[in-house]
Amino acid sequence: MIAYLDCSSGISGDKFLGALVDAGFSSAELQSGLDALGLGVRVSVETAVRGGIAGTAIRLNAQPGQPSRTWSDIRSLIERADLPDPVKTRSIAVFAALAEAEARVHGVAADDVHFHEVGASDSIADIVGTCLGIIVLAIDRLVASPIALGSGIVETRHGTLPVPAPATAELLANVPVEGGTGSGELTTPTGAALVKTLADSYGPPPAMTLRAVGRGAGSRETELPNVASLLLGEPPEEGTPNDSRELVVELATNLDHVTPERMAFAAEALLERGALDVWQEPVVMKKGRAAWVLHVLATPESAADLAEEVMRQTGTLGVRMSTCERVTLAREVLEFETSLGRVRAKVAQMPDGSSVRPEADDVARLAREHRLTFTEVTEILRQEIASQTLETGDA
Repeated sequence: MIAYLDCSSGISGDKFLGALVDAGFSSAELQSGLDALGLGVRVSVETAVRGGIAGTAIRLNAQPGQPSRTWSDIRSLIERADLPDPVKTRSIAVFAALAEAEARVHGVAADDVHFHEVGASDSIADIVGTCLGIIVLAIDRLVASPIALGSGIVETRHGTLPVPAPATAELLANVPVEGGTGSGELTTPTGAALVKTLADSYGPPPAMTLRAVGRGAGSRETELPNVASLLLGEPPEEGTPNDSRELVVELATNLDHVTPERMAFAAEALLERGALDVWQEPVVMKKGRAAWVLHVLATPESAADLAEEVMRQTGTLGVRMSTCERVTLAREVLEFETSLGRVRAKVAQMPDGSSVRPEADDVARLAREHRLTFTEVTEILRQEIASQTLETGDA
């Protein structure tokens, strides 16, 4: 099962858990899992309306007098619980991420971190319950939207803190985020740890056959409806167009002081650092100066590092960054033995059939070796590779 989690109004443990319950994870299964922890937490499920949108609100009622717990205490608690191993493993991974973030914020060892809000029994229940819901609903792949953070301040046991809270910011390093609409804390450390640990990727909804929709309601009203939506579906059936949608970041900078040689070197360096693509376009800047715009396509995780590399390689004083979506077809690079020699070719699955494109470097090498034109070699290779793929069924 594929799941898509909409975090445009932020994410917290109770919203994530509420969306899972609303999508089909029964409250009885949740209560049974929490009973295994031995914390005496009772679950109540309610319908709440936030900004005109109805969602499931989870209320976890714990026995009074719950202690402040260290990461070591919580790990032992989960390990002793009679829960499926995948639930234990994921729950411990979420808390490990929290402990490491808090340790960096407070300058202590992770095992010595004392959880306060997160260490309370209802927060432990949020995390373990969410991990249990992922397993019960058989979610194999979780995609999340960029995460809304909020703004302003939040009151905690550590005092008044800026939004995002320091631990939340630490947890969401290399994750696509946005300010979101409205003030206040939209994403909590618990919500950040859950998404950072459980999400396989970030971006728009993946292709799926939609089977269920769950909505988890937050505890307060916000400027956007305080609801996290979870879309559950099955992968596209075999034989449907095999494309993939993903979120990418386009970097751009105007350059009127860089030589062609330096520009070419910068492009090669950026590709070696992991850029998805690099290209240039000529422009005329102020005062009639001929110049170039250097474009770099990057994953959201690598965008910041590649922006620094652009500045290092070109000396530019700034880089524009814009997020967009791209659709890619399934493809792979294969090697083929032909009458002209061994060659690499990119084989892509087009909507109307397969497409074969020999690698340009190999075409140029074979053209020189056989004293043929680039076009002649390309045509020979395409015909021979096409016949091989039809015989083997690789395409």
